[in-house]
Amino acid sequence: MDARAAEIFLAVENLGHRIEVPKDTTIYRQTEQGSTFFFVVSGRVQVEILQEDGSQFILELMGPRSLFGEGSALAHMPRMSTATTLEPCTLIKFDYSVIKEAFGEHVEFATALMEIAAMKQCVLGLRIQFLAMPKSDLRIVELFNRLANLYGAKDDDGVRIQIPLTHELIAALTGTSRVTVTRTITKLKSDGLVTSKGRYFWVKSKNS
Repeated sequence: MDARAAEIFLAVENLGHRIEVPKDTTIYRQTEQGSTFFFVVSGRVQVEILQEDGSQFILELMGPRSLFGEGSALAHMPRMSTATTLEPCTLIKFDYSVIKEAFGEHVEFATALMEIAAMKQCVLGLRIQFLAMPKSDLRIVELFNRLANLYGAKDDDGVRIQIPLTHELIAALTGTSRVTVTRTITKLKSDGLVTSKGRYFWVKSKNS
């Protein structure tokens, strides 16, 4: 979410409560019923789906200023995914069964929540569209662009994705192999579209 929306959620922190969550903690599990959702103040959370064959599909990485768990909370449906912290996290935990009573006094918050939920549905639809593409390199490009839009910070080198990424993680997020990821990133770097330092990537503007 953008800075303005994040300010709105931080301003109504009193409607929920701030929690400190250690690394490798499961916040909720797939199929569980739950009315709570979470705003990420700091840290990273991995949201994944467990397939029937036991394999795991990484649905999304949630960094600072992101929201997760709101879909099942608002729809009163079982969790469709499992959320696990990748590092120590500071979260604001909201309970929809409680906060909906305060919407009348916090219209801006209610509007922001609904708009973010709708936007995430659109993003998920686009992700499904790209995952269905036979060209794996396009899926990797889409991932970089999406993460740059969601978690990017502009600096002299381009737009820095503020979430550390490994080739293995990129492969899991795009449904490709590590070999394909390495080959595609090498090509993107040679074309001047992406640079990296350690586990951090910069996406270059087409005009830069």
